[in-house]
Amino acid sequence: MANARTGARPPVVNGFINLFKPPGITSMDALRQIKRITGQRQKVGHGGTIDPLARGVLPVCFGQATRLMDHIVGGVKRYRVEITLGVTTTTYDAEGEVVKTGDTQGLTQDMVEESLRPWVGLVKQTPPMYSAIKVDGKRLYKLARAGIEVEREARPVEIHDIKIMEFASPKLVLEVECGRGTYIRSLAHDVGEALGCGGHVADLVRLLCGGFPAEDSVTLEQLEDANDGPDGWQTFLYPVDRVLRDLKSITLGREAEEHLRHGQAVTL
Repeated sequence: MANARTGARPPVVNGFINLFKPPGITSMDALRQIKRITGQRQKVGHGGTIDPLARGVLPVCFGQATRLMDHIVGGVKRYRVEITLGVTTTTYDAEGEVVKTGDTQGLTQDMVEESLRPWVGLVKQTPPMYSAIKVDGKRLYKLARAGIEVEREARPVEIHDIKIMEFASPKLVLEVECGRGTYIRSLAHDVGEALGCGGHVADLVRLLCGGFPAEDSVTLEQLEDANDGPDGWQTFLYPVDRVLRDLKSITLGREAEEHLRHGQAVTL
């Protein structure tokens, strides 16, 4: 099979890889490694950035599958996050500098549950300074690295569910199911502020993204090793229609079908 190791240009493929991104690299770093392993250079993208500190599901799209990236990015995501209460950092995670500490003695699970309740549903969330969001054409994280902090507008996000998986102060482990644009680091920070002690993300795993679960994911090492086999890395390639299976379907009559084919609105 032609691949990056042989030097031959492989044929363009269509489909998805359910990658388990390791911690310590950016989503773009992971994508560059995917391109190297697969030999695919054009029409390759990922469905939803995940923090460098985090690990977990990062769907990678090839060929025609790139047309469905917005569907993946807009899909439900599930995270398991470990929060360290009592310590606030510049980045809202363990990689940042400590800016303040707080007392966690006396915290109870009831207090934690109460602090989480306002964050379930359609909420307004302020993104962290260390994020890729642009303000006046400049990335926030670049401003933050230059020591500049600016006002960030709270944005609407949807958090479907938050479960407490473990609580032994100062350690708090949550499972969060949310929609597009939700910053788990901001959630950790806001919960810490609500409890009056501060908090930051100590560990973060993405368990689900756009219908791709962590239990079916593949590592960069597994993809690399697969190139020694008869089918190569494509052993792990999902077909393009993989992400369409979860979509609701409707049946149209012939007249409505014709209207839809010609780009006209139809009444359901």
